[in-house]
Amino acid sequence: MNKELMEALDILEKEKEISKETLFEAIENSLLTACKNHFGKADNIKVEIDRDTCDFLCYAEKEVVEEVEDDCLQISLEDAQKIKADAKIGDMIHVEIKSKEFGRIATQNAKNVILQKIREEERSVIYNQYYEKEKDVVTGIVQRYVGRNISINLGKADGILNESEQVKGEVFKPTERIKVYILEVKNTPKGPRILVSRTHPELVKRLFEAEVTEIKDGTVEIMSIAREAGSRTKMAVRSNNPNVDAVGACVGINGARVNSIVDELRGEKIDIINWDENPGNLIQNALSPAKIVAVFADPDEKTAKVVVPDYQLSLAIGKEGQNARLAARLTGYKIDIKSETQAKDAPGFRYEDYMDEYDEYDDEEYEEGYAEESDSTQE
Repeated sequence: MNKELMEALDILEKEKEISKETLFEAIENSLLTACKNHFGKADNIKVEIDRDTCDFLCYAEKEVVEEVEDDCLQISLEDAQKIKADAKIGDMIHVEIKSKEFGRIATQNAKNVILQKIREEERSVIYNQYYEKEKDVVTGIVQRYVGRNISINLGKADGILNESEQVKGEVFKPTERIKVYILEVKNTPKGPRILVSRTHPELVKRLFEAEVTEIKDGTVEIMSIAREAGSRTKMAVRSNNPNVDAVGACVGINGARVNSIVDELRGEKIDIINWDENPGNLIQNALSPAKIVAVFADPDEKTAKVVVPDYQLSLAIGKEGQNARLAARLTGYKIDIKSETQAKDAPGFRYEDYMDEYDEYDDEEYEEGYAEESDSTQE
């Protein structure tokens, strides 16, 4: 038994996760390469390796002839009978090749073939491992800044956090542990190239999936998410179990669950709202914490007109329009917000005008809400 070779293969399989069969094939190919370099051809060379003992045999198939014209392919009857006593003209004889006879160049080439195969397999294993994690969140260790990009150690490979995928204002120190979203894994000649992100909305979604048991088991479902990285995220959730409060499950006791995610995102605010199949109710929820007087939604055009109390207009729009912008992304509707004073004379905002144009979207709830707000305003 070739114990040294067996131990080497075991170590490679354990540390590099390269299968023994692949390594055996690499050794066979390296011996064939060495024979070709040594003899000039290897068409009739065979290599056999015992998978259990790691003993290998390298031999050439030669035809027994009276007069040898090609040493590589033919053998004389006299020499053949030394190997096999009953050999005769026309037989094929297996002539063992001693690998120790190979020259230095042939041996070096054989070694290079094995090393090249190990490198290729190692890259392939790492690529497959991280390709499976594409579109998922992993924990990495900050290594160094490469220009404006950041190199992140993900374990067996390094990820690149490009400047465009960094949250404005976030500064990392070497050896700091952070969570990143794997955007894309590319296979290159130099090994896998892994692109990661800290700004992608899916990062927040995956963090909630990992933190909230109800999301992981499907009881609570994340229906939509809109994010302005580093500032604010809005997320719409719904419960598939009437006994489970979707928003409460995501927030956790005393806000424990959502706060752990806020900490990971360096203080980014997260608004969690209830999903509603009714577009009007959904838009009303999405614009929270602002109070809404009425919502006129057009599902066909994907537009909505929203009326808010005068004192709530700035809150509904948000700082630099952020609240309205995130609500529009979350719901998929183009939202036009006006105060009650602005809406009185604005076309399409007066409730009676809206009903004349969109009778099919009649909603008593909006009518009652708008009437109540109008009465209180007149008083």
